[in-house]
Amino acid sequence: MKRMLMMLMAMALSAVAADVTGKWKATAEGPQGAMERTFMLKVDGEKLTGVTESSFAGKSEIKEGKIKGDALSFTIDINLQGNAMSVQYKGTVVSKDELKLTALVGDNSIEWVAKRQ
Repeated sequence: MKRMLMMLMAMALSAVAADVTGKWKATAEGPQGAMERTFMLKVDGEKLTGVTESSFAGKSEIKEGKIKGDALSFTIDINLQGNAMSVQYKGTVVSKDELKLTALVGDNSIEWVAKRQ
């Protein structure tokens, strides 16, 4: 009985969304070399909100943000040299201080690693 209770508690805890609230600094290698992006994230239940900023694409609001367990996803709109586009992010909470994100821009993808600041 005690073992069953412990298993149920462990399953319940794993279903709770990870708390990624706070400031994150992400790095990636792009076609033009190293890139950096800052994320300010807020979690409310399974809803993920916030803003992100980079030197090459400016500041964007996080839209359609979701987090469930260690999986997260959101969309941002950016404007690069007069071209408006939507970027979809999907990722995983690796630890309390690290995220791995994939940004999908058209047919291209960029792999980001974010560290809590």
